[in-house]
Amino acid sequence: MTKKILWWEPQIGSKEKKFIDKVLASNFPNEGAFTFLFEKKIAGLLNSGFAITATSGTAAIFLALKGLGIGKGDEVIVPDLSFVAAANAVDLTGAKVVLVDINPNTLGIELRSLQKNLTKKTKAIIPVHISGYGADIDSIIKIARSHNIFVIEDAAEAFLSKYKGRFLGTFGDAGCFSFSPAKTITTGQGGAIVTNNSSLQKRIRELKDQGRSERGTGGDDLHNSIGYNFKFTNLQAALGLGQLTYLRSRLKRLAKNHKLYVNNLKNIRSIKVFEFDLEAGELPQWTILRTERRNELDQYLGSHNIECRRFWFPVHTQKPYRQNDKNFPNSTMVSSQLLWLPSAFTMTDSDVEYVCNLVKKFCSST
Repeated sequence: MTKKILWWEPQIGSKEKKFIDKVLASNFPNEGAFTFLFEKKIAGLLNSGFAITATSGTAAIFLALKGLGIGKGDEVIVPDLSFVAAANAVDLTGAKVVLVDINPNTLGIELRSLQKNLTKKTKAIIPVHISGYGADIDSIIKIARSHNIFVIEDAAEAFLSKYKGRFLGTFGDAGCFSFSPAKTITTGQGGAIVTNNSSLQKRIRELKDQGRSERGTGGDDLHNSIGYNFKFTNLQAALGLGQLTYLRSRLKRLAKNHKLYVNNLKNIRSIKVFEFDLEAGELPQWTILRTERRNELDQYLGSHNIECRRFWFPVHTQKPYRQNDKNFPNSTMVSSQLLWLPSAFTMTDSDVEYVCNLVKKFCSST
């Protein structure tokens, strides 16, 4: 095969252009009617009471934390093996980031590490649903409720993935999503917070719009609290509304990619493919492979024009959050063994099978 197989590839079509043309014709590209329509559709898809858009998934987590009153003097628990955005959002509030180890089998928060790090200052937990996994959310909710702690789900990689019949992002006090280019739908940059708490959604809307409870002319408006500017434009919403029209076919393709990977690679002893329960509604954002020879496999596939993505370094190894490896044995061990295989909804059966054949060839030659 001579063509390059990308790890991920966004796709924009004619539907998005039609919505964007409508925004341009309205002569109002800032946040407005198209934004509110997009929010309504997101809330409906997730069976949530409210959806509030923001400039990014990181901003969404910050707004959810801030809306719940979390700030200086508080502690927020974040899994060590996740994208650094969740930790940065906590830092933005002035609260302390408390990193906990992960379960190497589920890649979610390890419950023993969570319990060990709870203090009187703990005000929130941010479970991260990596690639669409449930992160043992029901146990985390139970622990949080017993200690009167908020739960804010980082569901940036879990849009429309279900856990025990319920959409991820709707278990906690708030759930946060991302619409960056590497997601099932993209608005360029952008995110959303979902919640069933009416008071919380009102507070978040104030925070994202300069502290205004009601939007006026921008002149003699009332600003009842400190606020910021995290508005989501009509242009972004137009892109998102167009993207939603392809949603069903994209989800079907992502599920099929994963199923093909599992079926083709399940009998190779030197690797592990993290499986999703597709029948129960779990949806893979990307398929994850674990092997002790991760770097070699990545280089081998790259030499055959196949692009993969290595997992993040643990947050505790990043300079702003640096701690000793011994405090995070699981995330330290597995982070260097994990690889995201090409998972784009633009792939074909033959693309996936080609990747699988090369993985099998690599494993059989060593």
